[in-house]
Amino acid sequence: MNKLFKLVFSIVLGSSCSILLFAQSATFTGKILNQQGNTVFGASVILVNENTGIVTKSDGTFSISVPAGKKVPIEISFLGYSAVLDTLYASVGETVKKDYVLYEKLKELEEIIVKGVQERENTLARINMKSIHQLPNTSGNIETLLKTFSNVVSGNELSSQYSVRGGNYDENLIYVNDIEINRPMLVQSAQQEGLSFVNPDMVSSIQFSAGGFESKYGDKMSSVLDISYKKPVKFESSATVSLLGSNLHVAGISKNKKFTHNTGLRYKTSQYILSSLEVKGEYMPRFFDLQTYMTYDISSKSSISVLGNLSLNRFTMLPETRETNFGTISQTLSFNVFYEGSEKDRFDSYMGAISYNFSPNRNTMLKLIASSFNSDEEITYDILSEYYISQAVGKGTKRDTVINIGTGASLEHARKYLNSRIHSIEHKGTSIYGNNSVFRWGLKAQYEEFDDFLREWGVIDSTGFFIPDSDGTIEMEHFIYANNFVSSARYQAFVQNQNSLFSSFAEYSFTYGLRANYLNYNKELIVSPRVSFTLNPYWKKDIDFFFAAGLYSQPPQYKELKDYTGKLYNNVMSQKSFHLVIGADMHYLAWNRPFTFTTEIYYKNLYQLIPYKVENIQVHYLPAHDAKGYAAGIDFRVNGEFVSGAESWFSLSLMQTKEDTYNDFYTLPNGTVVYPAYYRRPTDQTITFSVFFQDYLPSHPDYKMHLLINYGSGLPYSGPTANRPSEIFLLGPYRRVDIGASRIIKRDKNKKIGLKDIWITFECLNLMGIKNMASYDWVKTVDATNGQRNQFAVPNYLTGRRFNLKISTKL
Repeated sequence: MNKLFKLVFSIVLGSSCSILLFAQSATFTGKILNQQGNTVFGASVILVNENTGIVTKSDGTFSISVPAGKKVPIEISFLGYSAVLDTLYASVGETVKKDYVLYEKLKELEEIIVKGVQERENTLARINMKSIHQLPNTSGNIETLLKTFSNVVSGNELSSQYSVRGGNYDENLIYVNDIEINRPMLVQSAQQEGLSFVNPDMVSSIQFSAGGFESKYGDKMSSVLDISYKKPVKFESSATVSLLGSNLHVAGISKNKKFTHNTGLRYKTSQYILSSLEVKGEYMPRFFDLQTYMTYDISSKSSISVLGNLSLNRFTMLPETRETNFGTISQTLSFNVFYEGSEKDRFDSYMGAISYNFSPNRNTMLKLIASSFNSDEEITYDILSEYYISQAVGKGTKRDTVINIGTGASLEHARKYLNSRIHSIEHKGTSIYGNNSVFRWGLKAQYEEFDDFLREWGVIDSTGFFIPDSDGTIEMEHFIYANNFVSSARYQAFVQNQNSLFSSFAEYSFTYGLRANYLNYNKELIVSPRVSFTLNPYWKKDIDFFFAAGLYSQPPQYKELKDYTGKLYNNVMSQKSFHLVIGADMHYLAWNRPFTFTTEIYYKNLYQLIPYKVENIQVHYLPAHDAKGYAAGIDFRVNGEFVSGAESWFSLSLMQTKEDTYNDFYTLPNGTVVYPAYYRRPTDQTITFSVFFQDYLPSHPDYKMHLLINYGSGLPYSGPTANRPSEIFLLGPYRRVDIGASRIIKRDKNKKIGLKDIWITFECLNLMGIKNMASYDWVKTVDATNGQRNQFAVPNYLTGRRFNLKISTKL
């Protein structure tokens, strides 16, 4: 209580002194620009000795009262730019006008820089990307960087999908320039997955929140990734070629500075990587992505922007053989398969959005956005598998099978077609009032159509026995047929206010808002209040504290409305979650270099959950069930220049997430009925640890090394019983080390070919050659000697060790 009294007293006293002081004041106004001449929105103008300040408006201008009759130190700063220090003197009642130019911080090593905002105002962490191309990874997606955060879980290097703090892959929001991004729904394995939406070449800034985010962000339960694409100020281009694909990027601005374009072309083939899988055969993955972001300034107050995307993905597989060894130390089993048939998949998506921006005055920004998304997806396969399981002895080339445990054959057939059409129109507004207050609002209407056709069946024959028992007739092991058409409309609105205050003790920011969503499919209206608070005390140690709490609801989309058989459930309501986040950022110097240590503690109360099962990366919902659950954990992260001029970071997360399905039970062979209580959710990864480390030769800084380490404890995996979510097994831990070595050749003086830089990078992916488990196949056999039916959990392993050569250039 004594400390609380001192805090309140210092705030009141500081505020009173400030009022008396500013009674004899002057006015300080001006504009903040960058070196390209563009205005800087959100730059900080701080009166150093007065412990007060203001942020610039949308046109870069500011106006603040200052003490008169004395010298006042001024500091002007913005993330990614060098701070400007100045001293101001003004008479009583005088208005002093000064403009300032901020210059970007330039480093000898152009790397990925990951830092929080200068003074945290919410749970968003800002990621400044300088060059993701030197990050060793198999996918080429920006999500590889995101997965090194302590609260992000994947466990599959081929996939761009991720879970955050116990949520599943469908609970994450992605925005690009205020436009919500949709993604295909039918992808069921990481091999089929192509490029993620975000093109790293086109990005100017990234913000990420793992929970407790603001009301201005939409209705998902886990996280938000907020991306801004570049608005170029000059011509620039780059190209990358590797064994895994190629990228081309071109951006520029017109002579009159009114029109800009930012265009990226990407091609990816994972054929070389997939050849390391245990299923041998012919893989033909082809993934193509074209994006463009264009802007045009109609006048000083209005502009228009267009975001377009074309994604064409093809995956063909002709499997031939497979050999997987599994079991225990005392009993090693060998699973051998001979295949006939093929799989052919197609995932095409088209997205377009147009935005009209209008600023009636320097304090107000209005935006109108119309967007459309269309996705055509199909998965078709007819594959015959003839297999046997035997006990194995020996090691390496001397391994042999001695006892045949079971043989069988299966024929799998599928025709899956899904067309998704999502159209929306929305309005967003921002108004800056007073010296340090921002009010935001938004309205959105969205119409959705999903046209789904599904026919899937399988037959298992094991040495003359059909599974299930068939009394001599052919009976399918499973048969699924569905033909659904679903349309719905959803309406969203939010209001949000942010106040930043200053006292002699600290700077603090308070954000509160309300979000509403109505879905006509289930006629449900949900209202979600959210609040966050940050405190930046004036201590010798630079520590920022933050707190966030709120309700986060996820109205069902088509995927949540159907079960694994394609049956629709019309009474599915929104899943809901209450978030509580408490954390701190400590900024300090070590070896005379800047470091940041971040700690976050969180708790999520989950209710009205739809249980789900995971197969590879596909989420199968069970809407016939209802569940409750929770997620709790603590995250640690330290980042800084462990090597001078090169940013690195270490992340550690401890988490537990469980759920309890209502009226869930199963019967044991002896007739006992078991009612399971809380069980581990499919994303319950207790420990995750990640490292990204950069180094270089001091005498030759153009020679660089990049090390990426990921560890995650074993994830639960859904059992074979289709309608029982509490049936789980355990995958092995995920352990992976990727390393890259690069050489930068500078071409600034070569006027003939016009190249600025060339990077040559050699990567060793999965350096240790560790076999990480992705999933299980549930293989059924019948013993030919006694007719006993068996089922084996055969692990599916991820990619092995591979080498990659990559060449990148900038013009």
